[in-house]
Amino acid sequence: MIHSTAIIEPGAKLGNNVSVGPYSYIGNDVVIGDNCIIESHVVVKGPSTIGSGNHIFQFASVGEACQDKKYHNEPTTLIMGDNNVIRECATIHRGTIQDQGVTKIGSNNLFMAYTHVAHDAVIGDNVIFANNASVAGHVHVGDWVILGGNSGVHQFCKIGAHAFIGMYSGVNKDVPPFVTTIGMPAGPAAINKEGMKRRGFESDEIMAVRRAYKAFYRKSLGADEAIESLSEDAAKYPAVKLMVDFVKSSERGIVR
Repeated sequence: MIHSTAIIEPGAKLGNNVSVGPYSYIGNDVVIGDNCIIESHVVVKGPSTIGSGNHIFQFASVGEACQDKKYHNEPTTLIMGDNNVIRECATIHRGTIQDQGVTKIGSNNLFMAYTHVAHDAVIGDNVIFANNASVAGHVHVGDWVILGGNSGVHQFCKIGAHAFIGMYSGVNKDVPPFVTTIGMPAGPAAINKEGMKRRGFESDEIMAVRRAYKAFYRKSLGADEAIESLSEDAAKYPAVKLMVDFVKSSERGIVR
């Protein structure tokens, strides 16, 4: 159902069974997939492609031009997957030509109230942004990550899969997979053991990840030494290999 007060620009394309609430605005070059719910007072601008089954709550702004002063109205995009929930007053911006020109959001994510995803960010699947969590431009967030309330991530940082960013954390380095952070600036606190258990990781793999965490953070080893010490576990356990590969590829360095 499209409410009579909603404004749908002629260039917008809406799929089947899309609901648009009172006073919402859908701009040109916006594609919205089937079974989406757009509540009242929502703004969706383009070029943006929104998948199916997404639910966008009131006063959210999705696909707006970014806040980067280098941006000069170039035709950049937002691409969003399926079954995301975007709560009140959340903001998600399009990309810039200084990167790939696109902000990417995966599927099955929850963006709570007042969260922010800046230009050129890449967000995986099954991610949770708690209230007021924000990521700056060019940030990459892996699958199953949770960002606690009022946490913030510095531009160009990467957050590995299954990491947990504690509330009020200020992340200015890369966070390896499975690591929990806390503090300002954010530092490592533990592995995300509870998250791993909930997602079906076996106890031996959880213990292997704990050994990897100790190698990186508790044994006074350099990154290369820690990686070398984990070669056997990395060959046996995919979770440890994920951590090792992440640290190897880190450009900003990992949280310490």
